[in-house]
Amino acid sequence: MPGYLLHVGAKVTCFDGGPADPAAPNTNVKVSGQPTVLLPTQYTIPSCPLKSGTTPFCTVGTWTSGTTKVTSNGQPLVISTGVSTSVANSTPMQFVSSQTKVTAS
Repeated sequence: MPGYLLHVGAKVTCFDGGPADPAAPNTNVKVSGQPTVLLPTQYTIPSCPLKSGTTPFCTVGTWTSGTTKVTSNGQPLVISTGVSTSVANSTPMQFVSSQTKVTAS
């Protein structure tokens, strides 16, 4: 399924609303002047709202599916319609906003 290419400036959160940022940008492909993100890249979640509770809170997340027809450096790219998960509690990360000019599948 096609989706918007996610870039470093895209707004992504953990399921609980904590901001998630890619650990390593892909500088070979840029959209809206910002590096994109390759599929194996982990997202760090520094401030999950559940951090003060007793349940496992999100610290790291990753996309498990992305582009199938478009690659960079032989790797798939992260897209808004891809599947993601938070490592600590297996909840998905949420795509909130990104550029809307470049789609890929």
